[in-house]
Amino acid sequence: MSEETKKTVDATVNPAQFLATFNWHKYEEGIDEVDESKLKEFEQALEGTVGFVNERDVIEGEVVRVTDRDAIIDINSKSEGVISLNEFRYNPNLAVGDKVEVLVDKREDSSGQLVLSHKKARVIKAWDRVNNAHETGEIVNGFVKCRTRGGMIVDVFGIEAFLPGSQIDVKPIRDYDQYVEKTMEFKVVKINHEFKNVVVSHKALIEADLEDQKREIIGQLEKGQVLEGVVKNVTSYGVFVDLGGVDGLIHITDLSWSRINHPSEVVELDQKLNVVILDFDDNKSRIQLGLKQLSAHPWDALDGELKVGDKVKGKVVVLADYGAFVEVEDGVEGLIHVSEMSWSTHLRSAQDFVQVGDEVEAQILTLDREERKMSLGMKQLHPDPWTDITTKYPVGSQHEGTIRNYTNFGVFVELEEGIDGLVYISDLSWTKKVKHPSEFASVGDKLAVQVLELDVENRKLNLGHKQTQDNPWDAHEAKYKIGSKFEGTITNKNDKGATVTFDDGVEAFAPSRFLEKEDGGKLAKGDTVEFMVTEFSKEYRKIVVSHTSIFREEEQRNVKAAAKKAQESEKTTLGDIGGLAELKRKMEGK
Repeated sequence: MSEETKKTVDATVNPAQFLATFNWHKYEEGIDEVDESKLKEFEQALEGTVGFVNERDVIEGEVVRVTDRDAIIDINSKSEGVISLNEFRYNPNLAVGDKVEVLVDKREDSSGQLVLSHKKARVIKAWDRVNNAHETGEIVNGFVKCRTRGGMIVDVFGIEAFLPGSQIDVKPIRDYDQYVEKTMEFKVVKINHEFKNVVVSHKALIEADLEDQKREIIGQLEKGQVLEGVVKNVTSYGVFVDLGGVDGLIHITDLSWSRINHPSEVVELDQKLNVVILDFDDNKSRIQLGLKQLSAHPWDALDGELKVGDKVKGKVVVLADYGAFVEVEDGVEGLIHVSEMSWSTHLRSAQDFVQVGDEVEAQILTLDREERKMSLGMKQLHPDPWTDITTKYPVGSQHEGTIRNYTNFGVFVELEEGIDGLVYISDLSWTKKVKHPSEFASVGDKLAVQVLELDVENRKLNLGHKQTQDNPWDAHEAKYKIGSKFEGTITNKNDKGATVTFDDGVEAFAPSRFLEKEDGGKLAKGDTVEFMVTEFSKEYRKIVVSHTSIFREEEQRNVKAAAKKAQESEKTTLGDIGGLAELKRKMEGK
């Protein structure tokens, strides 16, 4: 545009008016813009006419041509649509003339081409079919594609559905891979429209088939009836058996007459076996089965000649603190109480004598065939050590034993297996005042003892330890005479007084009133001072001492000395007075 033309335009046209009226659509698109209202009127006029389609419609089309990459589909519209062969990968045999469902994605793109989608049409139709199957309970076919966490992925109508592991079969599944790439029948049990999730079940179909069979079986159940079943599951507490659509439980105690640790010792999965119905609830939903009841009870087959006093051998199958159960024959057990394991009288645990699995020999003590109970004893196979007790342990004899236990009043000493004796706390030491036996010795220590008393009838033995040593109080009697003084240390103190220990280990007692010092204070624990013996008892092994008496005795001696001197002084004074009086009489007489 020349400068002169610009000047003419600028002079005749307002710029704002020019921009407002300029045809921008024609400038950008090359054509005039079609009026929207007129376009709608045109579309309404086309509705109902042959070949008119709406976007998002799912309609049936015909394959009119197939190229290397695309399929040309005729939907009887103004133009044909093109769909990539990728959308027909599930159907590699697609041919001209085939009828297919398509979705009208766009009536025309920027180039005026009709845009169709077979994949989207399949998804929409698939959801319609899945929803319909869910509502009506229709059985659908699905292809198991792969395993996933907790179950399987199944292709149903082109939609990936989830098959939980618990919904595959009525019995627990041990091998999921056996179902992969198999076509099976399913029932749609759940649809989540928000997240587009579908859950299917094969188990629901099996349960439906088994329901009629189950009702028929339950209706015929009777206690004592013997049925054939298959082991469905094995747990620590029992075995679940499939009776043909009905499950029953064999408790571990009803599997075998013998004790077992786990049901797998008797049965295995998928094993066929005969069982007897023991009990069931009112609606027969919980059925109790038995296996061992189909064989004779071992007690019924027990040797009829077996009697009390006979020796038997067996294996320890159960162990408790109070005893051990020994299986002498399959299913026949006897109890060996811990008191029958040893002649020893002090308390011990059965684990100290036997362990589970040990082979032991015992004697039958009691036998009740009706109650099916048997008690056994091990110690009866060994001589009773109390039989010749008076010969081996006469009164006055000295021995060495082992401390097995102690109480507040003494210690129990074992001289040999089955021979225990009690040493009272007062018979532990001649000199030491023992408050508790644990201060003197420990369990397991060896201890020299002397037999003090022997009660064969009641199997009691009274022992003493101090009696094995010379009585030091014989020597103490000569040394610790009343009035004698020794240096000692206060080793313990309470409200009543203090315990004083001398150099030779002898202990004495000082009452509180005898702990006062010369300066008026009180002696404390750990103080070492001089004490005077104020009392001695050999019989009761008692020495009473006093520190206070030492300086008070000195005071008393001083008082006595002063009194004596004063008395002598008084006599002298009185004598002088008497002499003066005599002198006076003589003078008066003269």
